[in-house]
Amino acid sequence: MRSIMQLPFEKPIYEIEEKIEELKTLNENSETDLSSQIETLTNQLTEFKKNLYDNLKPYERIQIARHPMRPTFLDYIHSITTDWIELHGDRAGTDDRAIIGGIARLNDKPVMFIGTQKGKTTRENLEYNFGMPNPQGYRKALRLFKHAEKFGFPIVTIVDTPGAYPGIKAEETGQGVAIAENLLEMAKLKVPVIAIITGEGCSGGALGLAVANKVYMLENAYYTVITPEGCASILWNDANYADKAAEALKITADFLLESKIIDGIIKEPLGGAHYDPEETYKNMKEMILKGLDELSKLSEKDLIEKRYSKYRAMGEISFEKQD
Repeated sequence: MRSIMQLPFEKPIYEIEEKIEELKTLNENSETDLSSQIETLTNQLTEFKKNLYDNLKPYERIQIARHPMRPTFLDYIHSITTDWIELHGDRAGTDDRAIIGGIARLNDKPVMFIGTQKGKTTRENLEYNFGMPNPQGYRKALRLFKHAEKFGFPIVTIVDTPGAYPGIKAEETGQGVAIAENLLEMAKLKVPVIAIITGEGCSGGALGLAVANKVYMLENAYYTVITPEGCASILWNDANYADKAAEALKITADFLLESKIIDGIIKEPLGGAHYDPEETYKNMKEMILKGLDELSKLSEKDLIEKRYSKYRAMGEISFEKQD
C-alpha cells in the first residue's frame, strides 16, 4: 500500500489496491489459488490509472501541482547538480528564505540556479513562508542574476509559488517595484536564461523569476495570472467555483504550449512527480541540458532580442472576418 497522501479523484485507485492486497493475503493464507484474480485486477488497475491520469481535468492537475510531497527546489538541486553553493542575502540586511539561489555544476559546467522553495512540513513551510517571497527575495534574485551575468554563467530558475507574499509589510517595502525591476533586468540579461514551472506558477510572484529565453513546465504544473480560487472569488464571490475557473483560465501545460506561452513540457511519472521523483529529476535535467545547448549557440545580442520577441508576441489575437 502507498503512504502518499490520497487526492480526492484518486480514491478509486486506492480502493482497487486495497482489494488486491486483500486477495494477496488470502492467497498466502489459504489453499485456494487466487493468482489469476490478482493478475486480472492488477491489469485492470494499470489500465484504469493510465486512463485516469491521461484525462485529468485542469483542477485535478492543480491538486497534483500542490501535493505536499511534490519535489521542491532543493530536491531538484541536490539531485541534478553537484558542488552546490548557496549564496545568501540581498546585500541590504535580509535573506528571504522563500527564494534560494546559488551556483552548482550541471554536467561539470557552472550554472546559477535560483528558485522558490516550499516546505513539506509545517516547520519547513514557516521557514520558507509557504513559497511566497517578500521583496527582499526578489532583490536577492536580482543580485544573483547580475552575478551570473558578470561571470558568464547561464541561469536556470525553478518556480513553484502561489504568488508573492501579499502582506502589508511586503507592500510597504516595495513588493511591486521589486518584481517590476526583475522583469526589466531579466529581459536585458546577456546570458542564457531558462525558467521551469514545477508546481504552482501564479501571478507576478512567478513571473518575477520567469522572464527567460526558454520556459518549461512539468506536466502537472500550472501557470496563471491568478489562482483559480482567487478568480472564482472575484467572478462568482465563491472560491468553491475554483474548478470552473481553472477550466476557463486555460492554465495547464498542454494549453500553454499550444498558445506558445511556454516552450516545452517535462514529462512526469504516472500520478505525478511525487510518485517517482528520480524519473522527474532525470527528465528535467535532460530538458535543461537540451535548452542550454540550443541557447549556447546564440550571441548576447540574439539572446536579448529573442527573449524580447518571445514576450512581445504573447497575447496576439486574430479575428476572422464575419459575413
